[in-house]
Amino acid sequence: MDEDFLLAIRLQEQFDQEYRRPLSIVDESWEMLDPSPDIRAMFLEFNDMFFWGKLSGVEVKWSSRMTLCAGVCSYEGQGGLCSIRLSEPLLKLRPRKDLVETLLHEMIHALLFVTQNNRDRDGHGPEFCKHMNRINKASGTKITIYHSFHDEVDMYRQHWWRCNGPCQKRKPYFGYVKRAMNRAPSSLDPWWEDHQRTCGGTYTKIKEPEGYGKKGQKNSKTSEKKAAGSVIIIVITSLHFQKEEFHWLGPLKVKMDFMWSTV
Repeated sequence: MDEDFLLAIRLQEQFDQEYRRPLSIVDESWEMLDPSPDIRAMFLEFNDMFFWGKLSGVEVKWSSRMTLCAGVCSYEGQGGLCSIRLSEPLLKLRPRKDLVETLLHEMIHALLFVTQNNRDRDGHGPEFCKHMNRINKASGTKITIYHSFHDEVDMYRQHWWRCNGPCQKRKPYFGYVKRAMNRAPSSLDPWWEDHQRTCGGTYTKIKEPEGYGKKGQKNSKTSEKKAAGSVIIIVITSLHFQKEEFHWLGPLKVKMDFMWSTV
């Protein structure tokens, strides 16, 4: 048997072994095999694989409104409801691997809550790190303490204000406040008092999403129409007429055939 044939056999055996070996949960092949995974199915698989089935009572869902962080684990009510929410706006722009690692990160928080009643959401102490390192070693993931995707977060911050005071020359923000929602800087912000004391300037809005103002006007007109419709309903249900006649109420012609009565 010649050497080339023996080499071919060894290569084939090596290939067969690698083919039978299950893919790592963060293998690049998953990007093509399952680019848009079912997060509930993924959660259940990871629960059995890494968390001994202890998270069966935890819910997991997408959030279309979270734009500042990739994931959050919240604890609600005295019954101990635990919920994991994943940011659809941020994670849909990232590789599948980031979704996997973000989900596992929040599942560790859920595990600490379920097993130890640990409600310290921002705590990444020894217990958290122990499970993080355990899962990273077993699966090849690179779960970290934080998972903030700065470029994606900035993309959703389309409402900008800038101060006209001295803070516009100070690092790191140079007087800018950028937000995903249209909420101007005010006394509701925890840093406002310090800003008033050290700067005292006034914030002016300098940028907003294209067409945002027109959208607001459209919504306002729609609300007015709805309000007008409500008034018409009140008038109709409050009056009764003796004979059939037509009445013009704004743009609507209403036919009424009722009897007069005191309301």
